[in-house]
Amino acid sequence: MTKTSSQATGASPGKLESLGLVYGLVGVLVFSLTLPASKVAVGSFGALVVGPGRALIAAIFAALTLWIRHEKLPQKKYLPGFIIIGVGAVFGFPLLTAWAMDRVPASHGAVELALLPIATAAVSALRNGERPSWLFWMCSVGGALTVAAYTSVTGLGGIRLADLALLGAVIIVAFAYAEGGRMASDLGGWQVIAWSVVISAPAVTMLLIIDFATTGVPHILHAPWTGWASLLYLGVGSQFFGFVAWYTGMGIGGVARVSQMQYLQPFFTILFSWVWLGERLTIKTLVAALVVVLWVAVGKRATVRRQGDSADDSTTGQPSHSTADLP
Repeated sequence: MTKTSSQATGASPGKLESLGLVYGLVGVLVFSLTLPASKVAVGSFGALVVGPGRALIAAIFAALTLWIRHEKLPQKKYLPGFIIIGVGAVFGFPLLTAWAMDRVPASHGAVELALLPIATAAVSALRNGERPSWLFWMCSVGGALTVAAYTSVTGLGGIRLADLALLGAVIIVAFAYAEGGRMASDLGGWQVIAWSVVISAPAVTMLLIIDFATTGVPHILHAPWTGWASLLYLGVGSQFFGFVAWYTGMGIGGVARVSQMQYLQPFFTILFSWVWLGERLTIKTLVAALVVVLWVAVGKRATVRRQGDSADDSTTGQPSHSTADLP
């Protein structure tokens, strides 16, 4: 990435951290509106349009940004990584969450997606040959059991296919985020997302063409402005510029510090769902979100041993943060 250290910028570490937190908060706010916007967009277009549609919009803006900044094409060795990111972050996560938002409240989904940070940390640790401690896995299981208990007592008929879709979205995008975090050190954070959506654009376009050919386009032409605004937000905000702000914040203020802002995301989503969609703001939802976030917060600070570390090294208590910690 570009120079972000205090030596390179001439700014004090305190000012850099504060600026990084501001960027991080902007990224969290952008991502917090993803589920409410998906619910509105799906009501107008359907999940099969919203998923690839937001990716195509993001690809257009990403291509313009890459062109304006005169970014060079990445080397071919990064292509497998871009495919993993494309499958998880460009196709899988948007499609699964859009489908789920047609069936459960956005505030309900916010509780389940709160597991994403610890899922990403687990995938990243395993991919890098690291060995998380028993505390890390205990927190992972605790968070998952909390989500399972919440879905069983919220009056939605127990665990449904939409819940499984949301959990599947967490797992598949965790692999994409872990891969993006690994590649970011070479290419730069926002460039990874930009190239991922651009490379995925041809496949995304084909999906949209097939959908239009089988279902027609009248429902698209007569969609309300709220649906178009939500779809545009998902493409420009959630799929692209949110990542730019998030990666920029971590690059400036440090991954370990700025990634803590992510703990606010479930609560912002619940708040936006209440204000924007008129969903009920229940004590059960707030308590479940708080418990899951606490599990995640403790788990991300648990020891993760790397290959070659001695037993004594594993007791340093260093947090398991990485550039894979994404929303």
